[in-house]
Amino acid sequence: AGRPSKPATSDACLASLMSAGRYNLIFRLMLYIAFSQLRSISSCAAAFQATFLPKRQSVSRLFASASEATEFLTMNATNTSESDKAKLVTVDSLEECGARLRQGDLVAFPTETVYGLGCNALDQDAIMKVFKAKERPLTDPLITHVTKHEDAYKLWNAEAVSIEGKALRQLCDKFWPGPFTLVAKAAPHVPPTLMANTGFVACRAPQHPISVALIDAAKVPIAAPSANKFGHVSPTRASHVWDDLHAEDVWIIDTTESDSKVCDVGVESSVVKIELPEDSEKGTITLLRQGAVSVSAIEGCLEEAGLGDNFSVISRTKKAVDETVAEVAPGQNIRHYSPNIVSRIISQSCYTSIEKPNHEEVEVLSKTVLIDFGGKLSSWEKHAIAYRDLSKSEDSAEATKSVFDILRWAEQVDDATQILFPEILDGSSVDALTLALKDRLTRAASGVVINRIN
Repeated sequence: AGRPSKPATSDACLASLMSAGRYNLIFRLMLYIAFSQLRSISSCAAAFQATFLPKRQSVSRLFASASEATEFLTMNATNTSESDKAKLVTVDSLEECGARLRQGDLVAFPTETVYGLGCNALDQDAIMKVFKAKERPLTDPLITHVTKHEDAYKLWNAEAVSIEGKALRQLCDKFWPGPFTLVAKAAPHVPPTLMANTGFVACRAPQHPISVALIDAAKVPIAAPSANKFGHVSPTRASHVWDDLHAEDVWIIDTTESDSKVCDVGVESSVVKIELPEDSEKGTITLLRQGAVSVSAIEGCLEEAGLGDNFSVISRTKKAVDETVAEVAPGQNIRHYSPNIVSRIISQSCYTSIEKPNHEEVEVLSKTVLIDFGGKLSSWEKHAIAYRDLSKSEDSAEATKSVFDILRWAEQVDDATQILFPEILDGSSVDALTLALKDRLTRAASGVVINRIN
């Protein structure tokens, strides 16, 4: 919107943000327009006063008049430009982004799951920049992204002819490229910080063409957690990354003006750890984080390769740890993917028993954002301050694709004091993405399930 070659798109962008209720972004955009000199500061402030402030009383407290807005913009022009170290770049800059990664700097890029904050996976100093930018504890390891299977094999300490090596290759052939991460014993040259000093390194091969092109341009494996502040809602748009990391020295690949669809899966990859004791032919494969790939799919893959008797496949996705405990896989903390306001799960017994809330419950709901799944909370919609259904038909793919975007929307609803989700039950017939959705919402709510609205 701010490029001199297309000044008219600024108005279109403002109109779009207004209709979406993205008031914090509108304010930031108005500042940006003024600072980029597409409009003078005074005219920008006048437009802000006339078109924006009357819409929301809670936001109108910012300025009482156009002159006050002008004074604020003038005073803060230098400070804001200095604090915003991040840079938005287009997909035409992938070669430059690759060079930046080789030099030890950071690039945020889209995948088929979420946006990742990338660095050179073999550069200890670059890895530390990721932890610092995200404010991430060193106990939470990073996933390394590659485009060639051979690059991952070099990072694992497993002979190709061993049972473990055969299993790794079979799983890579089956599920790569795609939202599937494999954790195995690391080769000696892998930086310890990358893997939280556990001796196990996580690798995956993304399938999105932008992430593939970026890795190839970098000519090094890319370590990348989600491109947000630690514990916050994962980003699925460049604007989400900017919201969290605009003050960090990072280039953000923005696909807004391209035809490329990003983050279509919408939630992070399944993470699987493979272990085989020395001098043993019987090992364990553990699903540590639920994504689009299920336990049954992993079992089927091993059976096809004649390795079904060599491994037992188990799920440990409900485990929750404190951030002081080093883990071999990310996404294990009980509070994760969390909005900036209180979030809780409403139990099934509660939402099925209360069709007509009483006066006290209505009062609570009037300050509550409801994020529904399959219409479970639809009878409360008229009482809520805001309501969205991830999928009225309980389509798990539709729900996971939008869950993080809707969580970020919910935390910005004016005057909301909490977010409530319905309890999602699991079972043998539940598909992998529904389990992934349940996991993300459970951790967004810090595992807290409540039985009463009040």
